[in-house]
Amino acid sequence: MSLQSPSFDKITAVCRDCLGESAAAPAVCARCGSERLICHPELGRLSIAHIDCDAFYAAVEKRDNPALKDKPVLVGGGQRGVVSTACYIARRYGPRSAMPMYKALKLCPNAVVITPDMAKYKIASEQVRRVFESTTPIVEPLSLDEAFLDLRGTSKLFSRSPAATLAHIAREIEREVRITVSVGLSYNKFLAKIASDLNKPRGFAVIGKSDVIEVLHDMPVSRLPGVGPSLADRLKIDGLHTVGDLQRQGEADLGVRYGETGEYLSRLAHGVDHRLVRSERSAKTISAETTFPRDINDPAELRRRLWPLCERVAERLKAKGLAGRTVTLKMKTARFKLMTRNNRLRTPTQLAETIFRAAEPLMIREIPGKSFRLIGVGVDTLAETSLADQGDLFADNVQSDETHYAEVERAMDAVRAKFGRRAIRKGRADA
Repeated sequence: MSLQSPSFDKITAVCRDCLGESAAAPAVCARCGSERLICHPELGRLSIAHIDCDAFYAAVEKRDNPALKDKPVLVGGGQRGVVSTACYIARRYGPRSAMPMYKALKLCPNAVVITPDMAKYKIASEQVRRVFESTTPIVEPLSLDEAFLDLRGTSKLFSRSPAATLAHIAREIEREVRITVSVGLSYNKFLAKIASDLNKPRGFAVIGKSDVIEVLHDMPVSRLPGVGPSLADRLKIDGLHTVGDLQRQGEADLGVRYGETGEYLSRLAHGVDHRLVRSERSAKTISAETTFPRDINDPAELRRRLWPLCERVAERLKAKGLAGRTVTLKMKTARFKLMTRNNRLRTPTQLAETIFRAAEPLMIREIPGKSFRLIGVGVDTLAETSLADQGDLFADNVQSDETHYAEVERAMDAVRAKFGRRAIRKGRADA
């Protein structure tokens, strides 16, 4: 089951077991006889993937304790009292991620409840990540258990189609990490993520340009990224229940009714997403962002949300031995208008306090009259830390703000390193 020449754009079938490729669509693999074939007329021309580990936390627990293999397992509980992961056996009875544990146990009283072991999951995640990066440097992690991959250009390197390389990745993860993954392959990030969820667990689904309208048509509008309960309810009141309902509306019509949000939804409904897969390796900015469950317009609440993002960026800068001279604030309004504002510093920084003080005034200026669904902060113009946070080197024996911030924050870092991250916090974290 292979071509005579490496014209990978003509590939329409790949065997998930032996990686054999074909320009036809056979019922079984001619090379190994497997029925586990991926078939699609555009298969050889697609290269953007989303890979999601199947019930990740529960899968790692079952891997490490074979006695759990055929039992319903819920990972979670603790102070939050919610399900972090439900294995697929447990899901048959109704439990789902983020469900209160007491409700999950009412649905599945025989479930085995396991407290999360994040250190173990991070090790497994790193193993998965190494498999990804053995095939392409363009990997964009979304969390411990999922990532986007851009496989353009890998055909020449491996003499096989991106689809075959993805089958190889899934096979290697099963062999090396002993968990399974589901793969989505398409021509953009949005559709790749939709595809990865179509055939779980251990799935491999493909969405091409020829079938995107049909695949999306019957999905509820809530499947589109950015459509939370409030927006979904508003759309349903207007008779827009499915993506197909959105497809029947023109982008201009949806724009008139819902502004930029309507135009955004129209593009997604037709499979349009121009975002690139961005790897941390190639990134010139270290950043963090958060999307709110509900839109926020209160300045005090937005300040409170900004601070932990600054801490997260500072932690990553310190871990990489980097500092940056430009602080960038990112804000997305309730109408999906994206704004970025910059503040260039006198000297490079890796301090949360300095990042916060540079970003806060940028944020405060934008708040009046607007509500926000997302904020983010980043630091770029990165360099080594030798000249970071030194303040005014020519001040006459007066301790600069930067020097003071640096001494306080490094003292806090030392306490955290010894006693844990929660051992000491600034009052702003509780505001």
